[in-house]
Amino acid sequence: MIETMLLIHSILIKAFLAFLVLGLFIPKATASNPLKFRKASFIYTMIFQTFMTMIAFAGVVALVAGDLPFGISTIIMIVVFAIMMTLEIIKFKKIKKANLEDESTFATMRSSFIKIDIVNIVIVIIMVVLMILKAKGVISI
Repeated sequence: MIETMLLIHSILIKAFLAFLVLGLFIPKATASNPLKFRKASFIYTMIFQTFMTMIAFAGVVALVAGDLPFGISTIIMIVVFAIMMTLEIIKFKKIKKANLEDESTFATMRSSFIKIDIVNIVIVIIMVVLMILKAKGVISI
């Protein structure tokens, strides 16, 4: 059972990473329409939160069902979850409240969208590398 849950957790993380990369194209695809950008951003945020919740749930189930130790790596994952969710919520609230009819504000929001998405991608990649190194015994956290 624990292997299955960890496999599901791993698959969800890979799918999430692919979703984050695809998210980089939203500002480009909606560059001419501020309303489409706002709607796409909303849909992106909802899917982002769904993925994050599924990943967290699979991790918690694996942690509990597998009697895994609640160590530093688990704490790091919880902190990463909180940081990524906070960044995404702040990003969406700013896009939602911004006057996207103003071209400079619209450009700023598109730029912010991409920057935060890149930060999230880097965070996920760092966590994946960290967990791979932990699994191979290179580091012990």
